[in-house]
Amino acid sequence: MTARFIASPRFASRGYGRNHPLAIPRVSLAHELARACGLIEDGEYLEARCASDGELAAFHDADYVAALRRAEATRGVAQADRARYALGTLENPWFDDVYTRPATATGGSLQAADEALAGRRAFNPAGGMHHARRGRAQGFCYFNDNVLGVLRLRAAGLRVLYVDLDAHYPDGVAEALRGDPQVLVVSLHMDTSYAYPKAGGGLDDAQVVNLPLPRGVNDAEYLLAFDALWPRALERFAPDAVMLQAGTDAIAPDPLGKFALTTQGFLAAVARVIEGAPRLAVTGGGGYHPLLVARAWAGVWALLSGRALPEPMPAAGGALLAAVDWQPEDEWLGPWMLESFRDPARAAPIRPEVRELALRAARHPRLA
Repeated sequence: MTARFIASPRFASRGYGRNHPLAIPRVSLAHELARACGLIEDGEYLEARCASDGELAAFHDADYVAALRRAEATRGVAQADRARYALGTLENPWFDDVYTRPATATGGSLQAADEALAGRRAFNPAGGMHHARRGRAQGFCYFNDNVLGVLRLRAAGLRVLYVDLDAHYPDGVAEALRGDPQVLVVSLHMDTSYAYPKAGGGLDDAQVVNLPLPRGVNDAEYLLAFDALWPRALERFAPDAVMLQAGTDAIAPDPLGKFALTTQGFLAAVARVIEGAPRLAVTGGGGYHPLLVARAWAGVWALLSGRALPEPMPAAGGALLAAVDWQPEDEWLGPWMLESFRDPARAAPIRPEVRELALRAARHPRLA
């Protein structure tokens, strides 16, 4: 087997309680769509396991891990834990498996790193929780599986290039890994002057290669920016392995994204990473429109496993998406979303400001 799709029945149930952006089907829907469209075989599936406390301790504070365990066991968050660890808030709510669910997502990313070490590609869509800090939850993220996955690769002596395609700046990853010269973090994201996390992610970061982009970035602009950084990072940094965070919230009309990529534009960037990576582990990340997420992650898996996406989408796939309980007033829910993996073409002029940003990012000292 050359690729593994990592998931768990645990993700078939919705976490995060009610009225939260992540209280939607994502991992399970992507997995089911891939199967409905003939994109995955039984031997390619690997069930995610729960990360151990020892594995979590490679990055996270023991008292924080204990607080999450306590919140799950007692079915609530004590006021002291809420204040200290940002648990039980609107952003990072309590839910039934508030420890086990993120620990399983983290275990999946560690498994993806192990698969990469074994010479296979792997995709853990439940991962990608790039905002979590060492001792607190942040940005819907409880454990930072990306940091732990990179540390697993580093423990094997590999130089690691971390590439983040999520629309949001990966502040937790950047902060955790910036002191290691054997790791390079590259991120294309919404400028934090108008988007979460409202700090960091600028061109002036001497350790992290950031490319903050304006609202409405389209396929042509995004790929111009990506192509300014990706080949240069591969050549100058010469990684032994790549970890790709493939959050889909840069695809329009994601509710929390402000970009205007199509699914095919997003997948074009993913394809470039797959083609160039010497070893590769892929995680999920953001993505708050369940149909867009499922279509895009099925596409990521198809690329990883060397398959072409079927066009038109098989009827079984369309029926699966049509059955999702999603906002009926969604103006983007046209027949194309249930009939194709490709979005309608959109005008894609390249703005001078995006060209200039790409040129400035390409001059980053770590790409010199």
